[in-house]
Amino acid sequence: MRKRSWGFVAAGLLVALLLAGVVSNYASSHPDGLDSSLLKGCTVDADGEITGGSCPAQQAKDHELADSPLADYGIRGVNNGFLSTGLSGVLGVLLTFAVGGGVFWLLRRRGPARPDDAGGTPREDRQPAGAAG
Repeated sequence: MRKRSWGFVAAGLLVALLLAGVVSNYASSHPDGLDSSLLKGCTVDADGEITGGSCPAQQAKDHELADSPLADYGIRGVNNGFLSTGLSGVLGVLLTFAVGGGVFWLLRRRGPARPDDAGGTPREDRQPAGAAG
């Protein structure tokens, strides 16, 4: 990769880390369209708990990984909400970058084919240069 490309990748990674680590803490905590549509027909208190009525959200169950260390946009064990959300975002970006970079590294081109590899003759059938045949 050229030096200029590395700068572009590093700048992109820096922007992603900044967005995940800082800006993500200012995202809206209000339910999005899907969450709010699942709550139609129910009465909800200020904490978002269902207090009455009937709606599809009442059948919701916890995810299998709900008790994992990075569940619910935070890190379990970190009591500061701002820090917990920021660190989980940064870890997510770094993990995604590492997996994506690893995949691209495995699939990268190794360079142009050498001229002696082109042709139709299998390599083991060729005679060394200068050999009589």
